[in-house]
Amino acid sequence: MQNTKARSNIYALLSRVLLQELDEKTLMMIKSDENILDFFPTLKEWKPLYEVSNEKLLQEYLNPDFVNLSLLHLIPYETFYTREDQKIETGGANPATDMYSAYNFMVDFEVARTISADHIGVELEFMHHLVEAEIKALEENDAEAAKELRGIQSEFLNKHLLKWAPLYLINVKYEARTPLYYDAADMALEFMLSDNEYLAKELNL
Repeated sequence: MQNTKARSNIYALLSRVLLQELDEKTLMMIKSDENILDFFPTLKEWKPLYEVSNEKLLQEYLNPDFVNLSLLHLIPYETFYTREDQKIETGGANPATDMYSAYNFMVDFEVARTISADHIGVELEFMHHLVEAEIKALEENDAEAAKELRGIQSEFLNKHLLKWAPLYLINVKYEARTPLYYDAADMALEFMLSDNEYLAKELNL
């Protein structure tokens, strides 16, 4: 159970960092939690994190970097990488939406800085949603439902995130101007691959 809760927390953290600009509350959460900072080793050693005000960090360093990586230079959408015409599918034909609908997951386009349901931050949030459902099943001692949910997580990783996100994340590492997004991309890449191995082992695939 502890491992499953840790997986849920990591998916939630990665989704939050990659989905929209940071606010001061999220920045403070990262700065003040040693366990979280351990996931961001380059950021942890970055002097401005400790020497510059939070407001300046957000306005002059971190949020411009987010805009550069997610809105201006790179494209964090699955269909851009998987469609031959490199167009982003914003409608109901988006390949991720069928799985979202099947498992009662709604994308809040008002909150997210996204035009389509297949944004990397949304797909990571869906994984968080599935792992939370697995935790609920485990708490109810429903081993069969928990195993089924692990199967769905594995399916989503292999049919969606792992098909395209590594390429985007490698580009983020190359283009990032701040250690936060360099580390976030590195962490997301490593975590998705290791989580996929963990799920395959759990499911005897």
